[in-house]
Amino acid sequence: MTERPVIKRTARAILLDGDDLILIKRTKPGMDPYWLTPGGGVEPTDSTVVEALHREVLEELGAKITDVVPCFVDTVEHIVDGGISGVKVQHFFVCRLGSMDTSLRHGPEIEEPVGEYEIVRVPFTRVGIAAVHLVPLSLRHYLDGNIEGVRAMHAPDLG
Repeated sequence: MTERPVIKRTARAILLDGDDLILIKRTKPGMDPYWLTPGGGVEPTDSTVVEALHREVLEELGAKITDVVPCFVDTVEHIVDGGISGVKVQHFFVCRLGSMDTSLRHGPEIEEPVGEYEIVRVPFTRVGIAAVHLVPLSLRHYLDGNIEGVRAMHAPDLG
């Protein structure tokens, strides 16, 4: 089988603050709301995917994160303007909230929003995750089966 070209990469935070998961509730005109993890596209100016994660979390939440650990990857079909097709690879990292000052939020989502970007907290439990329409679906399924394992990625004896 031929490998599909990676035409977009994103960095997303499974952002824990105590027993809560911090998400963004996304509301667009004419669509049902959905929830997603903070993060976004890796830019050519980002030296690493983790650097992109820090930049995106600061832009979207005004937050600094700690204890960044690779957790999950999602690969989906992706078509860009001009009809070039390939895949988008989404890198998910479990991390802890270090600090958050929403007055530091900036970037296109804040300055020229299409709809609303609301910071929300949900319990990091199966019930909490099931209570929201978390996207992508693959992440919702992964977390549903791995909450304890995701928490264990921050165990002091992990190394």
